[in-house]
Amino acid sequence: MEQFFSVRFFIFSVLFTVSSSLLLSQQSDLAHYPTFKFDGNLKTKFEYAPEPGNSRFSVRNSRLGLSGKITPMASYRAQVELNKEGKFEVLDLSGTLTPCEGLSFTFGQTSIPIFNPYVINPGTMMFANRTFLGKYYVGTRDIGLLVKYGFRLATVPAGIEFGIYNGNTINNPVWTDRFSYATRLSFGSMKGFRTTFKLYDYPRSEEVHYFLYGADFRYEGDNWKVETEIMKRDDKVANKDLFSAYVQGAYWAPIKGSMFKNIIPAARWDAINQNKDDSAPDVHRLTLGLGFGLTPNANGSLLRINYEWYFIKNQLDFMHQTEEMDADKLTLELVYVF
Repeated sequence: MEQFFSVRFFIFSVLFTVSSSLLLSQQSDLAHYPTFKFDGNLKTKFEYAPEPGNSRFSVRNSRLGLSGKITPMASYRAQVELNKEGKFEVLDLSGTLTPCEGLSFTFGQTSIPIFNPYVINPGTMMFANRTFLGKYYVGTRDIGLLVKYGFRLATVPAGIEFGIYNGNTINNPVWTDRFSYATRLSFGSMKGFRTTFKLYDYPRSEEVHYFLYGADFRYEGDNWKVETEIMKRDDKVANKDLFSAYVQGAYWAPIKGSMFKNIIPAARWDAINQNKDDSAPDVHRLTLGLGFGLTPNANGSLLRINYEWYFIKNQLDFMHQTEEMDADKLTLELVYVF
């Protein structure tokens, strides 16, 4: 009997020691949480439209963000736009749970997996103005749930994203009987070759119901990149479908002995069509740019000059709300990313 109790005492001691060690280790890990990281970007520019002869100064973006972790498997993101055409706007408000490597669930106001960050994010855009498909198609954020899963196909990194949303864009938690949903499948990484395929069903109301689908391809080398994308927006109500595409590329070369760390020539062609005449796009545009990087990072802070040439076959109302919107433009822009 004494031997029996000795064995039980030994087992209890081992279990107590192991559990205490795990608890102390977990408490030690949690002592480093929560974490905080601030980020932001500022875009201020001067524009001149030669044909109407008008010009303006503007602050296009002034964003501040906060992100971090509550625990190793729970993170958060908040981002605000201090000045969007004179208005304050909340962009991101979300929490993410990562139960295992490669799998995450993001709840709250977050991005829709339809547009690439490098054509809509002010801090990573290659030009002063967004592409047509990044600007005129649909909003880029909504309130809902976004699920991401990353995996590998042999040696190729891949990922799938699925989001379900209220379907009324940001800052408006409406009750609805039909959610919007989006999904994206990606192959490759941002260095080297990458491609994605995506679709988005957006039944906002009885008057607005869009279905978007498209694909993009990009390749990035050590000091250059080229990107192309096509996207179709089917209008289920008004029969005003949109088709848009772009091709853009940039090269960055280091500069020594200057306040600028690199010089970045860039070029883009993009087009948009509203099914008025399928033989040619209604509007297409050529943009040439020259950037002067303030940091070694080609996607970092810079001073850039852009010139846009518009070629219009059929004028589109949503692109001609002012005379300057679809007019040739010279832009001088200062971008800070921090």
